[in-house]
Formats: sequence, C-alpha cells, structure tokens
Amino acid sequence: MLMKNIKENKIQIYSVFFFLFLWQIISQYIINDPLILPSVSDVIKAFFELSGSIPIDIAVSLLHLSTGLFFALIIGIPIGALMGWYRSADQFFNPIIEMLRPIPPLAWIPFAIIWFGLSDYSAGFIILIGALFPILTNTYTGFRNTPLVLVEAAKVLGCKKNINLIKYIALPSSFPYILSGIRISIGIGWMCVVAAEMFGLDNYGFGNVGVGNMLWQYYALHMMDRVALYMLILGVIGILMDRLLKHAEANLLKWKKGTNIRQI
Repeated sequence: MLMKNIKENKIQIYSVFFFLFLWQIISQYIINDPLILPSVSDVIKAFFELSGSIPIDIAVSLLHLSTGLFFALIIGIPIGALMGWYRSADQFFNPIIEMLRPIPPLAWIPFAIIWFGLSDYSAGFIILIGALFPILTNTYTGFRNTPLVLVEAAKVLGCKKNINLIKYIALPSSFPYILSGIRISIGIGWMCVVAAEMFGLDNYGFGNVGVGNMLWQYYALHMMDRVALYMLILGVIGILMDRLLKHAEANLLKWKKGTNIRQI
C-alpha cells in the first residue's frame, strides 16, 4: 500500500514538472511575448517580488470565502432538510429554488454593490450565492433518500416525533450527502472569489488586497506575470482545500466502509 502511494505521488509530481516544462518552452520559444503568455521563470520572479503581500491577499480571500460559506451552511442545510423531509415544504420552496438556481453568481454583482456597497459583505454575498445551492440540493437529496426501513425501525422503538426522527435518523443518514455538498460548495465559492473581489473592497481594513482583487489590478496594469502568479495561487489553494476536505470526509465517514469481520 505504501509503495503504491509513493508511485502515485511520483506520477503526480512528474505530471506537474512536465506541465511547467511545456509552459516554459511554449512561452519562451514559441510565443515569446510575456504579455500574451509569461514564462514560468517570470512567474517565479514575480512570486519572490510579492512574497511579502501574498499571505495577506490569501488570508483576506479566505475570510471572504468563510463568510459566504458560513451563511450558505446556515441557510442551505435547514431549507434542504425541510424540503427533503416535509412534502409541503418541498412544494413551497421548490419553485423559488429552481427559479434562482440557474442565475449565475456574477449576475448578482450589481445588486450586491447596491445592497452592501463596496464592502466585504458584497464579496461574501456573491460567494454565498455560488455556495448555497450545492449544499441545499445535496442536503435535500440526503433527506429524501433516508432509508424507510430505518424510519420504521425507529418508530417501532418509540422514536415517533418528526424532530427526533430528523435528529437521530435522517440527519446521520444524510451526513455523507451534506459533506459532499459542502465540498462542492467550497470549490465553487473559491472560484467566485475572483468575481467577488473584482470591484474593489475595503477588505477588513487592509485596503485593496485579496487574491481576486490583485489579479484584476495587475491585469489593468498589463503585468501578466503577476496575473498568472495569482491564478496559480488560486489553483494551488483550491487543490489543498479539496485534498483536506477529502481527507476529513474519509475520516468522518469510516462507518460507510462497514464493519471489519476480523474485529468481531
């Protein structure tokens, strides 16, 4: 098992180096125009030039992500649970959800600015819109797919109130779906960061900072090496968050693997 993991990691490392090598060759010898495609060496140079400000940009963007995700959780999980458990709630909320869900988060930017101004709340709102519906729909699916046999068994054992059935049966049964929804929502919310920060914010008193904000500022200055750098930062952080969530999900859902007969 250990050797298999080492082999898989080697392949992934080789893949990254091959991509960087190909990028360097194309940018330096084929395109040869840093405005169209900066080289890897240009991006590395930009990284060392901006190494003092990058941590602040990342921290502010993660705060925006956390704000939007927090409200997506406290709105999406209860509504999804109600829709999945109560048919009347499903009939009430479903037309509203299906009408709002296809609207892209970027389309809400004008209203975000009017409602919240050029503030951190605007960025949080855009991220909320992007992160809300995966959490809501996955929670709904989880509650709707709660095994009937578990519900009936709980009723036989005296758990007959809806609140208790939700607490002890539906919620634990739906937990894998909810975790998957959270994982998808974090990915979509992180993609929304660039759009959420594009119009300039106070950024918790730090001024014009943030990964998305700086990406747009450097684009306006035609400093494409720094634009590429911040794009890579977005990608690397996205991968790290996904790996951490996958690891947490595997640990939290060990019970799904079943009981090992050798331990009985």
